[in-house]
Amino acid sequence: QVQLAESGGGLVQAGGSLRLSCAASGRTFGAYAMDWFRQAPGKEREFVAAISASGGITYYTDSVKGRFTISRDNAKNTVYLQMRSLKPEDTAVYYCAAVLTYESPDRYTSPAAMNYWGKGTLVTVSS
Repeated sequence: QVQLAESGGGLVQAGGSLRLSCAASGRTFGAYAMDWFRQAPGKEREFVAAISASGGITYYTDSVKGRFTISRDNAKNTVYLQMRSLKPEDTAVYYCAAVLTYESPDRYTSPAAMNYWGKGTLVTVSS
């Protein structure tokens, strides 16, 4: 069992930055690939970024490439999402999720593939 808790959301102006954190419980954090998803009002949950269990491989959806960076600290059981050059269309509830795998994270971009979810943190980008 893994419990996930996101933090770091808030209100930011367009062009600004935020860093989201996701703290995980349990002693097997290093066995999980970690993803970030987001869900805007009235829209389906969509994949944002993923990182392999070791942290050596990352994968992003096209709309955030060059602006967002996913990273993890396995010693702290935490995954991060650094978001820069934020746009109003980035406004959403951001969720972290975990999947038990050592495979490349680009194979795990569907919400249905994830084993555990956090409750989300709201990011609002004003224009």
